[in-house]
Amino acid sequence: MTSKQLNTHKLWDLKQSPWIDDISKCMIDTGELKRRIYEEGIRGVTTNPSIFDKSISSGNCGYPDEMRKLIEKGLDEVGVYEALSADDVRKAADIMRKLYDESGGDDGFVSWEEDPQWANDEEKSVSEAHRLAKIIDRPNLFVKVPSTTEGASALRRLIRDGVSINMTLIFSLDQYINVAENYLSGLEDRLADGNEIDKVRSVASVFVSRIDTMVDNQLDECSNQDKAAPLKGEIGVAGMKMIYKEYQRLFESERFRALAKHGAKAQRVLWGSTGTKNSNYSDTLYVDSLIAPNTVNTIPIKTIEAFVDHGKAESHTIFDNVPEAEDMLRTLDEIGVSLPDITAKLLEDGLKSFAKSYDDLIETIKKSMVEVGHAS
Repeated sequence: MTSKQLNTHKLWDLKQSPWIDDISKCMIDTGELKRRIYEEGIRGVTTNPSIFDKSISSGNCGYPDEMRKLIEKGLDEVGVYEALSADDVRKAADIMRKLYDESGGDDGFVSWEEDPQWANDEEKSVSEAHRLAKIIDRPNLFVKVPSTTEGASALRRLIRDGVSINMTLIFSLDQYINVAENYLSGLEDRLADGNEIDKVRSVASVFVSRIDTMVDNQLDECSNQDKAAPLKGEIGVAGMKMIYKEYQRLFESERFRALAKHGAKAQRVLWGSTGTKNSNYSDTLYVDSLIAPNTVNTIPIKTIEAFVDHGKAESHTIFDNVPEAEDMLRTLDEIGVSLPDITAKLLEDGLKSFAKSYDDLIETIKKSMVEVGHAS
């Protein structure tokens, strides 16, 4: 363990868990993941097809050798992807098992994503989540499910079944409330069935930087620049402050307190897409500004390094300037920029992007299989 307290350690002192938005066989085999977890204060890992695509297409980390073995077993490209990624996820979960145990089952998770083609299919989302959880067979796995209407309904059933879930691609307040309420309903269902509810966990992953990107584009086209210009780079964080207010309302309610008596844990808000996309803004904007009790921030490696170097971890910044944030959101509506329309489009685009990333990954594996198959 390092003797120096890093900003990532300070986040945990403030009851926020920094997770890392990356994973690869290289990170696992070289000890980098273990070092980041047990020395740098990182407390969890998320994955997605783009991350696996980058790792596998590099041709490094031993993936070609593993791929050759899987080809010899007769697996197709989807089977190869699943086997390679499952191995990484399982090993990452084992590395973090100590942290999971020490945190009482709150941290030390690794997320593994469902095939995005099932985003609007409740039945398939449920069956796939069970299948993926069975493949990994570790208590510190989150299955990632997109937060569509069908995905939220699937969440209720999966929580009832005791499957821990990372609900992803949340952009709007209404989306968040629907997810959180389905989580509560799932806990109530599970308790009514006579099952324990103290071990099942969930996070609600809300994407931040993409909101500012799309809002800023519309603000640039707004005729009232006196009101529009001050809102640039502010709406993403302002919206998250409103979501955290709803989190407090829902998980400080009598409804949740009744569940907490039986050991239930709150569904933590997870800030996602926290790498700054606009170079005019601070490279640690979405970490510095979203420090909140009992939350997670899943952070790209580049942003983690910037935050360790010059970020600020001194207070719960989620509570700063909340009335001003509410005023900004009202002004946004007054000048004709519809945040609900923007977040609906972001969900639509996000689902398409997830599907494309998955398709690109499968194509990368298909090409790699051909190369490996012809290697001597």
